[in-house]
Amino acid sequence: MLIRHKTNKVIIGNVAIGANEPIAIQSMTNTDTEDIESTVKQILELNEAGSEIVRVTVNTKAAAKNISKIKDSLIAKNCFVPIVGDFHYNGHELLNLYPDCAKSLAKYRINPGNVGYGKKKDLQFEMMINTAIKYNKPVRIGVNWGSLDQNLAAKLMDENSKKTIPLNANEVLKQALVISALDSAKFAENIGLASDKIVVSCKVSKVQDLIDIYQNLAEKCSYPLHLGLTEAGIGSKAIVATSSAFGVLLQQGIGDTIRASITPEPGTSRTKEVQICQEILQTMNIRSFKPLVTSCPGCGRTSSDYFQKLALDIQNFINTEMPIWQKKYPKAKDLDIAVMGCIVNGPGESKHANIGISLPGSGENPAAPIFVDGKKIKTLRGANIGEEFKEIIKSYLADNCS
Repeated sequence: MLIRHKTNKVIIGNVAIGANEPIAIQSMTNTDTEDIESTVKQILELNEAGSEIVRVTVNTKAAAKNISKIKDSLIAKNCFVPIVGDFHYNGHELLNLYPDCAKSLAKYRINPGNVGYGKKKDLQFEMMINTAIKYNKPVRIGVNWGSLDQNLAAKLMDENSKKTIPLNANEVLKQALVISALDSAKFAENIGLASDKIVVSCKVSKVQDLIDIYQNLAEKCSYPLHLGLTEAGIGSKAIVATSSAFGVLLQQGIGDTIRASITPEPGTSRTKEVQICQEILQTMNIRSFKPLVTSCPGCGRTSSDYFQKLALDIQNFINTEMPIWQKKYPKAKDLDIAVMGCIVNGPGESKHANIGISLPGSGENPAAPIFVDGKKIKTLRGANIGEEFKEIIKSYLADNCS
């Protein structure tokens, strides 16, 4: 069991984060918030996929005006996922002009680097914090590498240059991110926002930088921490980068909410980022969401693609059925299923799973022993092994997972 970094508990709508609460999965829409229908549709998709908090862009007067309508539409569809408003540059104005927006949002995301410039910066930040206080809303102080307060960065660079042994520029900028976040959080507290209304993030794009920054944050504060690479990339690179960064930090007990900020491949669903977060948490044995399928990579003994097709078929079967199972079988999410390709590791891995199938390997002439909770129960043969194996899974769920 991982020991969590001690943080405050913060309530975001109907979701509690921090302290000993489950690590929450967050996502963000990429629809134009001025388009109510498409935004509601995507929020529903993200929530149904498992996103427990959804952030939306609030960048125009029309977008701000629509927030309460979006929330009402979601409630009418029996969706109560907390909606977070993402503000840059004009958040103080929009929250002031549209009180229904301010009241409808479950949290405000404020970027200290984009809240205002010069003398206006503190004033406009204070306006947003006062709105949060007025409506009893939490705030995420979200600092980004690409929009860091340039005055602060220049000041720290100047101070560093005068040191006997100066740090390299990258180290100074990492310090600037942490200072910006924590100074802004303390400023919010001085204005009157309670510490249990503050979440902090410091996002960068490089894995090692993110790890360094969050280790530093965890040492210096007890605010809940939101993890995410600000731009993870696309495809396998994005998945590897996100998994690598989150794996290290979560293993150290750092992180209270997570988001996989991947670039969706053309034609793919926005829900991929939710799936990645779920799989990271489940493979690390932190939370369970759906049955895990263990399958081998294949070798010279697996001279056909039969087991590959079977493994994919079973995974797709689980993905399709899980929305029904999670309502009917509460324990289904903890199920381990093994689809193995040959006799070397197949029987052993199958015995370790709740339900396992071990194909014979060479040629994969369909004849496969089935193991349930470590015991062989039968051998499947013929052309309908896949369908018969699915029926065994269904029977196990009915008998053991209600």
